[in-house]
Parts: sequence; C-alpha cells; structure tokens
Amino acid sequence: MSPALTPVQESPAEIQPAGFTPSVNDLAIKVGTVNGSGSQSANLAILRALYSMGIPCSGKNVFPSNIEGLPTWFHLRASAQGYVGHVLDPRILICMNEATARDDVLALRPGALCVYRDDFDLDPRTLRGDIQFFPVPFLKLVQEAYPPDKTDKLYRDRLRKVVNMVYVGVLASMCQIEMEAIEWGIRREFPGRKARAGEVNINAAAAGFRWAEASLPPERPYTVARIPGSWNKILIEGNKAAALGVLFGGASVLTWYPITPSSSLAEYAEDFLKHHRVDANGKCSFAIVQAEDELAAIGMAVGAGWAGARALTATSGPGTSLMAEFVGLAYFAEIPVVIIDVQRMGPSTGLPTRTSQGDVLKLHMLGHGDCRHLVLLPGSVEECYSFTIESLDLAQRFQTPVFMASDLDLGMNLWLTDPFRYPDRPLARGKVLTKEDLDRLGRFERYRDADGDGVCERTLPGTEHPLAAYFTRGTGHNEKSGYSERPDDWKRNLDRLARKLQTARPQLPAPVVDDNPHARVGLIAYGGTHYALVEARDLLAAEGIETSYCRVRALPLADAVFQFIERHERVYVVEQNRDAQLQTLLHAELCGTLANRLIPVNHYNGTPIAAENIVRPILAREQSPCTSGWPVAESAHEIDRAHPSCEPSTE
Repeated sequence: MSPALTPVQESPAEIQPAGFTPSVNDLAIKVGTVNGSGSQSANLAILRALYSMGIPCSGKNVFPSNIEGLPTWFHLRASAQGYVGHVLDPRILICMNEATARDDVLALRPGALCVYRDDFDLDPRTLRGDIQFFPVPFLKLVQEAYPPDKTDKLYRDRLRKVVNMVYVGVLASMCQIEMEAIEWGIRREFPGRKARAGEVNINAAAAGFRWAEASLPPERPYTVARIPGSWNKILIEGNKAAALGVLFGGASVLTWYPITPSSSLAEYAEDFLKHHRVDANGKCSFAIVQAEDELAAIGMAVGAGWAGARALTATSGPGTSLMAEFVGLAYFAEIPVVIIDVQRMGPSTGLPTRTSQGDVLKLHMLGHGDCRHLVLLPGSVEECYSFTIESLDLAQRFQTPVFMASDLDLGMNLWLTDPFRYPDRPLARGKVLTKEDLDRLGRFERYRDADGDGVCERTLPGTEHPLAAYFTRGTGHNEKSGYSERPDDWKRNLDRLARKLQTARPQLPAPVVDDNPHARVGLIAYGGTHYALVEARDLLAAEGIETSYCRVRALPLADAVFQFIERHERVYVVEQNRDAQLQTLLHAELCGTLANRLIPVNHYNGTPIAAENIVRPILAREQSPCTSGWPVAESAHEIDRAHPSCEPSTE
C-alpha cells in the first residue's frame, strides 16, 4: 500500500489527558452486569430520568447473543453539549458482574468512580490507587425494600432482578439525578398491570439513594442538573422509527424472517399496522408474513411488488446474502421492492449482537453479473423513519430493489431526536399505466424507454385492457418482453439499466456537507458514525486541527462527494468495517493523485464507534512530521475523475 492508502491505527500511544476534572452535565456511566439479570429496566429508568430533566442523553446496550449468563454492559451518556455518541472512558463504573469486575476496573482512567457489590471478591488495594471504590451492601438494601416472602415461589428470581434498582438510587445520589425523575422513569418501565412491580422497584431505588446519601463522601465530582426550558424531544430506537416509516410510507406487504438485529423492526411495524390499518369490521389493508426463511421472505416481497404492492422485507447481513438471486431477478425484471438491512458484525454468523457497517459494498452490488442498486444510508433515527418512506417511493419510481442500510447501534438503541414530520407529499407510484392510458397510447412495450431516462412504463396485474399483459422475465428479453438471446438486446437492456441508475442519482438524499473554509482536512462518514464524528470534530478543533465534514447518505455517490474531496488536501474516510468499503467505491470513481488523498479510519471490533476512535489516529497522523509531505490539491480543471454518468460505449 502507498502511504496514503495505509489505514491509520485506531489506538496509538496515549493522547488523552491523564484523568477527569469535576463536571456538571458531562456524564458517562458504564454498568457491567449479566445477560438475563433484568438490568435493562434499571438502565432505561436512569436514561429516562436524565431525559425528563432536559439533558441530552443516550444509552447503548452491548450484550451477548445468548439468552442469559454471559457478560453484558450498558453505557449511559449525558451531555449538555448534545453529544450522544459512545464513550470509551466512563467516569463512573457500576460492577454487578464479578466475572468482569477486575477487567472493567483496570480499563478505567484515573479519577473514575467504581461502585461494586460488597459481597464480591474484589480488593481495591491490589487493583488501582488512582480511582475511588465504593462497596455497596446491595443484598441487604434490596431485602429491606423487598422483604422475603416464603409463599412467593418466584421470590429469589424477582429479587435477582430488583437488586439492580439499588444502583439506580445510588447513582441518583452520586450524580444528583432528581429522585422524582427516577420514579417517573421506573413507572415508565412498569406501566399498567406492572404498576405493583414498579412500586417495589421504586422502593429499591429509594433504599439505594438513602444509603448513598448517608454513606458516600459529600463530594460529588460528576453530577447533572436540570436544563430548564421547553423540551420537545423524543427517545426512540432506530428500528421503531423505521417501523413508523413502514406505516407512513404506505407499505401494504411486509415479509420477514427473524434475525438479530432486525426482528424488532418487523414486530413494531406489525403493531403499528394492526392499530392503524384495520377497519371497523376487522378487515386489514395490509399483509405481514413471517416466512420460513429469508429466501421465502424476499420471494414474497418481490412477488408482491410485481403485483403492485408497496412491499418490503427486513433482515441483516446473512439474510441479504441468501436474498442475492431474488434481488438480481428483481433488478433485471424491474420489480420494485425494499430491503432494510440492519447491519451486524460478520463474516459468517459473526457477532449477531454487535454493530457494524460491513454490508455497504455488498448491498450496492448484490446479485450476479452487472448489478448496481440504490442504497440509502440513514445517519439518525429520524432518517430511519424518513428514509424508509423515501425507499418505498424510490422503488416504485425506478422499478428496482432499494436497500436501506441501518446498523445494530442505530437500530436497537434509544436515541434522542426531534419529533418526526408528517409526510408532506403523496406516495409515489411511478410510471404505471391505467386502462385509460393504454387507450390513449394504443401500444405498450414493457421494456421500451419512451423518454430516455432508463425507466420504462409498466402495468399492474388485473388491468382490464388487451394491451396490458406482458411476460415478466429474469432471462434475456427485448423491449416487448419477448425472450431474446440477441447480443444487441442484452446490451441494450444493461445500458438502459445503467442509465436508470444515473437518472436516480440526483433524486437520492443528497450528502450533508459542512465546509470549513480554513480546513485542509476533510472527513467523510455515513450512518450512525455521524454522532461520534460530530464530537470528534470539536475535539480535533481543540487541538488546532480544523476540519470539513461530508456525510454520505446514498449510493450511488453524488457529485458533491467528489467535489468535497477536490477541495481538501487530505480526506479521512471513517467507517465501521475492516476493508474500507466506502473508500473502495470512492476509488472506483477517482483516478490520478486525487484518489491518494483518501485515508481510511476503520473501526471494527463490534462496539459502537466513539469520538476517541476517530480523534486518536487522525491526531497522531496530523501531528506526524511526515504529514507535511502530502500532495497539494490540484486546481479544479486539472482533476480527472472516471464517473459512471458518462454515456456508455456503443462499441
């Protein structure tokens, strides 16, 4: 590799400051526990309490793929500056899993606080002298709040789960989280018939709070305070946001096969559709099918799209691999269908509950032979919602498969967002001919490009007109949809499909560009990496490195992305995969020295990317003496770029 193509190291020599300084509304908490122990309700109660105090916050669940017994961690973030990305270095650690407590403690930065169960075999004197340890009598406190009941056969299991609420109260005291907000957060987790259990959990949190108030030192170095003013934000998962997009996007058929991390998307969508798309007589205006496998799911969705439905399926990386043949069929037969891929770590079965951006290149080119697909890349939960609607419209408008590539971090975690906007335009149907249209035209050839944009007219099954019928073929065909193996027919079809892709390019979500006129360094990212990158830019600026930022939102790439590269001497492409997949696509369209400006920053250990994962390698490279030897940007007229918008050869 040339120096410009060599990936920068994610974790070079220590660059971060040695410790923490006391802070208000700049909080990072890590809870180490055991999968299946019921800690999720406790963690979400804290998150909702912070939210109710008007503090920008986020929560990330890093959990194993078994049902219970293995270690799991929950990361809580609160930031008055609005940062909601992952944090590598928590200020407070809660140890509820003895098996991981030692490693979790050793990973802390100086100045951190560690709360742990006093019945753990954990000797602070042999571990660290630069952090504060607080042993808490969790069992004693939880039994005070939830006394033993010999008649309750499930008491021990319930006690095991209620104990987590004790650390909720301890944290409320340590961080000055309002107990009224904590109680609201707990009741939010135990609504309706669970209200009695909610009161038990509130008692446990109160016990932890009282103990901490009486037992902990008076100093509170890491605290939060209510931010006054209007608070018109919502907390929502990306999968639930996409499910709302299914509803408001007018989807009428959803097929799926259970696979982490996309299953909840289909389950949420089913709930929404059953609530809003069933008439007074119980008749549904939609169909949701849990198929026997991913092959059946995509086959049903393609069939529904051919029949005129706004159809989609939801899956993850292994599912899209199985769907390749049907996707190729839909591409060549020109059938609208949407595939939502909530990406996870691969290859093979991979890490089903870890996040990744490893499917981007595959989605853009999935199939056999010459396939190129439209791919939308949401970078927020709001875009998970709006891009689902947009995907359904694009599939109809261009009669082709459209992918939306989310990821586990975006899809399964709660994110803070503005309320979603109600759609302000009618649903797109594209070039669908009615009986009246056929009467007026007097002819219909399914694969004839009448206006040169690559998109042909189609009819829907059941159109009552003698000209409406046609053969749908995945094999070679001519403009009249008749079977053909003639080389000129085959090439004409492929050239037209390429032209259709170029017609779609300017109608895709445009990249979001924040140009800094003083910056020589550019940053390119996409998807959920956005949150970490926003914070990373501020950290780099504090070190004297000004940056511009281009967030890619769709494939094929827009001209604005290449123009962004032209304006900067060095461009770091930040991705959550090993092989720099977006950079591969950029290189395919760049030539000359311009391509050598791209420098990959790759994060692929399965955990959500943090600002530090971006700052450390860039800072190390920018401060290196060899950086001054980078090539100077050419003027715009000297830059040559191979671009697929060029007319295909007629040879």
